[in-house]
Amino acid sequence: MSRLKSTLGIVAIAFMTLTAVSCKDSNKEQDRTDGNHSEMNSGEDHSKMNHDNGDGHHDGEKKEMAMGSDGSPQAVLNDYFNLKDALVADDNAKAKELGAVIALSFGNLDVSNYTDSQKTELTDIIEDAVEHAEHISESDIDHQREHFKVLSKDVTDMVAITGTKNTLYQQFCPMYDGGSAWLSLSKDIKNPYYGSKMLNCGEVQKEIN
Repeated sequence: MSRLKSTLGIVAIAFMTLTAVSCKDSNKEQDRTDGNHSEMNSGEDHSKMNHDNGDGHHDGEKKEMAMGSDGSPQAVLNDYFNLKDALVADDNAKAKELGAVIALSFGNLDVSNYTDSQKTELTDIIEDAVEHAEHISESDIDHQREHFKVLSKDVTDMVAITGTKNTLYQQFCPMYDGGSAWLSLSKDIKNPYYGSKMLNCGEVQKEIN
């Protein structure tokens, strides 16, 4: 009987020891699994972050190309429409930034493929446009809009020579400074001279193809 109790006691101790070791190993395994899962998540997040940064850098490159670096009339137009939208939104800081951008794109405009008389006219347009764009890059929004009126005429005169691959709409506000025109890609009136004060003041004068 004593021997049986002793045997049972040894078995019980062995069982408890085995159970404790198994539980500890299980916890370690779970910790490793959780750790690996956490690292995987971290890796995925890091990969995603790098991917986002990569996209952002790529967008920056595309944005730079859209800012007149290729010397085309279309690049000038792209920058002009961005500037117009900033004035529509009453965004003085953005308009300053875009004034500098369109000054650069006008300065880079390639006139080499035009006739001598067209080159002369384009050179005059560029000189005037750069001056007004530079003023826009340094002015409060009221003065930006004054210079934008002249800049819009310069852009319209440029398009008369270079043509355009998109249909443009010449729009007109009879109330601003005795009447002022601008160009748009849309028939919808979004007034850059008054912005939110009179957003829809104006009319389409003509289409330019």
